[in-house]
Amino acid sequence: MVHIRDEGGRFDASIQTVWRYLNSGDIHGKVHTNSRNRQVKPIGDYALMITMEQKWNGNWVKVVNRVTVLPPLGVVTEFIEGPFASSKMFTVYSPEGIDRTGVEVYGEFLSPVLPAEQVEASARKWLEDSYREDAPALKAMQTSPQDSF
Repeated sequence: MVHIRDEGGRFDASIQTVWRYLNSGDIHGKVHTNSRNRQVKPIGDYALMITMEQKWNGNWVKVVNRVTVLPPLGVVTEFIEGPFASSKMFTVYSPEGIDRTGVEVYGEFLSPVLPAEQVEASARKWLEDSYREDAPALKAMQTSPQDSF
């Protein structure tokens, strides 16, 4: 198991835009080009079960995550099935003025398919890829009067 602490990230969007984006359904889902066949099922007032296929080392693999949304603080992700099964992470969103939001991730990652020495690099790459796709989408949503960008 590897503890990951990723602090200091920023989105060029208000905290309100970040939450609008996170709750945008297909808009948010389509931004992540390494996933497909995304299905979201509510499992309570604050929790969702998200099932998808995700590109992993050139192959499509099934991923199931339980996501607990805790606005305005953050999101808890529990990896139920897939390359990071049994991992957990908490993403914290902090307002920084009217058009900027801080993003920090704290997690414990492990993998049933990777050697232990590769887990940290793979988890950090996955986090980086997610951020790289989310950041421009959030910036576009911040400047767009509607959720279509």
